[in-house]
Amino acid sequence: MHPASTYPRRRFIRNALTAAACTTVLSRPALSAEKKRGGVRRLLYVAVPGIRNYLEFGGHGVLVFDIDQGHKFVRRIPAGGLNGEGKPMNVKGVAASAATRRLYVSTLTSLTAFDLLTDKILWEKSYEGGCDRMALSPDGKVMYLPSLEKDHWHVLDALSGKVIAKVVPKSGAHNTIYGLDGKHAYLAGLKSPLLRVTDTATHTISKEVGPFGHSIRPFTINGRQTLAFVNVNELLGFEIGDLRTGKLLHRVEVKGFQRAPTKRHGCPSHGVGLTPDEREVWVCDAAHQRMHVFDATVMPPKQVASIELREQPGWITFSLDGKFAYPSTGDIVDVATRKIVAGLTDENGGQVHSEKVVEIHWSGDTPVRNGDQFGLGRVV
Repeated sequence: MHPASTYPRRRFIRNALTAAACTTVLSRPALSAEKKRGGVRRLLYVAVPGIRNYLEFGGHGVLVFDIDQGHKFVRRIPAGGLNGEGKPMNVKGVAASAATRRLYVSTLTSLTAFDLLTDKILWEKSYEGGCDRMALSPDGKVMYLPSLEKDHWHVLDALSGKVIAKVVPKSGAHNTIYGLDGKHAYLAGLKSPLLRVTDTATHTISKEVGPFGHSIRPFTINGRQTLAFVNVNELLGFEIGDLRTGKLLHRVEVKGFQRAPTKRHGCPSHGVGLTPDEREVWVCDAAHQRMHVFDATVMPPKQVASIELREQPGWITFSLDGKFAYPSTGDIVDVATRKIVAGLTDENGGQVHSEKVVEIHWSGDTPVRNGDQFGLGRVV
């Protein structure tokens, strides 16, 4: 455990094991108006173990937090994803669809579909080559599910889990984004410097972007799907690719901090996200326990701030209204002030860390909107 943690490891593990047994882009004015009209409740769904298989960071299941009540813990949804010994496996990804009222969690070998209305598991299925970080179409009906660092992505009927196509770029399948208009999916393998783009009408690769400076790790795209912001191995920072021409545009290095060893992921920056208004890029720095903030209104983006966190970050995403940043450390950062305003804790008071979180809005008993595990730009 890093010395910056406020909870000893023994307490983390005790809380985690107890918890594991438990069964239980809108502008701000527009969001306020919607809340007043329909009583919209904004919830954050956090899949754990979302840092490898470390149960000390929240136990096992899907933890639900109330964004508008200071990210207060609401409940724990029991989950699947157990290995042959009955132990929870690493969660690899999370996705949700308000339209189909489904929540999905992938682990090393399986994909679980939940009914959002009842929190019940609808099905759990295993797939050839394992599973990694998936993406859902905007209508919630199609999923691109990467194998676990193998040659292929499965394309699924998301309602049934049935395989309907297979895309084989032989890139070490890893991270996946679906464009906001549903016309393209973006496939990044950690064994390739090329970002593949598919035509989702045919589920075939229509374009390659790059090569980038090294193998691609986490990445994100803007809402108009013209730019990709990409972490690559051996870079503290990110690169920017043009999704229209396929060319590498910029290499942006973090200034004032030197590369140093990290506990996880094996690369200096594992996590990059755009604020929903696309005015800022935030990038992880695991070695120095920081998020670095860049002004994206200029090109290349200009470094403007650094925020110290409670542990090493390996992911970043944002609330749909852009008010909060969600690094994988469980810190809740106010984007405007760049101050930590809260930290996710479970029902026993233990810190919750996860790289797999998704926001879902509810109107009464009905889900009406969902976010994405990636920090996507949402200006369209």
